[in-house]
Amino acid sequence: MSHTKPDISGRDDLDLLLRRFYTAAFADPLIGPFFTQIAGTDLEVHLPRITDFWERALFRTADYHRNAFAPHAALHAVEPLTAAHFGRWVQLWHATVDGLHLGPNAERAKAQGERIAMALLRRLSGRDADTSGTGPGFVPLAAVELRAAA
Repeated sequence: MSHTKPDISGRDDLDLLLRRFYTAAFADPLIGPFFTQIAGTDLEVHLPRITDFWERALFRTADYHRNAFAPHAALHAVEPLTAAHFGRWVQLWHATVDGLHLGPNAERAKAQGERIAMALLRRLSGRDADTSGTGPGFVPLAAVELRAAA
């Protein structure tokens, strides 16, 4: 009997997904230090806010009125966020979503994650940022390879 993964269906799923994602992101040698050392992120404080963000993005059921760009700009001022950093974020996001969920909301979450990463990279790096996926950094490509290997 094969067991298919459920789609992301609400806040409880997002909470588990985001906990798993941030556990991986904090431990990642490339992007972890942005959370642990530079930002000093307290996951228990951060998680309800980011869950609100994703609940609004996917289901339009939560209020999120914060400026999502500001904390990334503050990090970027201390240590530049590069295409490689955003690419790694996308790769981990795809792997985490794919590990737990399958369905239209999961696909939307992955696509939204890529759009957000590209928008932040463009805004932080200026108009000439390479978000084509062909240059030495941004990796929706890695996420695609990751998906193909699954």
